[in-house]
Amino acid sequence: MVSSSGKNERAGVAGRGAGGRSRGRPRSFDRATALEKALMAFWEHGYEATSVSDLTRVMDIGTPSLYAAFGDKRSLFEEVVQEYGARYGSFGARALAEEPTARAGIERMLREAAVEYTAPGRPHGCLVIHAAANCSTSEVEESLRERRNANIAAIEDRIAADVAEGLLPPHTDAAALARYTGAMIQGMSQQARDGASRAELEALAEIALAIWPRL
Repeated sequence: MVSSSGKNERAGVAGRGAGGRSRGRPRSFDRATALEKALMAFWEHGYEATSVSDLTRVMDIGTPSLYAAFGDKRSLFEEVVQEYGARYGSFGARALAEEPTARAGIERMLREAAVEYTAPGRPHGCLVIHAAANCSTSEVEESLRERRNANIAAIEDRIAADVAEGLLPPHTDAAALARYTGAMIQGMSQQARDGASRAELEALAEIALAIWPRL
């Protein structure tokens, strides 16, 4: 005869899965750590090539936990982009805001891009630029395009302000110069992914600055 306490003990064991966790209970995990792992996966492989199974593997969580904590893949990616912008991609905006002239801001931006895009221990290049490669999800593609265009618009505004203040020649084409700067940033990102070193990207920055208009 089995005592009632023995029955309860057996029931408790039967109700547990591997590792002693109660069946059906979500696995506990550190959300910030999981988000960082997702960020690195999207940064390395892009949006389209990173599957939900890839994400659960690198984040070390189950699919139900991923959906409960982050929503679907697209929602997770949107949060990743926000986190990337705050932690890794804010150097350009800071340079424009903190330097006294547009040229000084762009110079700092390009030099810091050479450093950031080749930093060891993480994927090279820019997530916002690379994640859109071969992306067939139109909403994600459009969101990333808007971010890149917003960055160029901010550069144009800074250049136009210097023209208005007489710090740049009055005939300066602010829109074209901003597009040129954006092309350099995007090109440096791809070059970094193709193996260009920090020194090689810094050399590109020097050439880019050589055409900057002067009074």
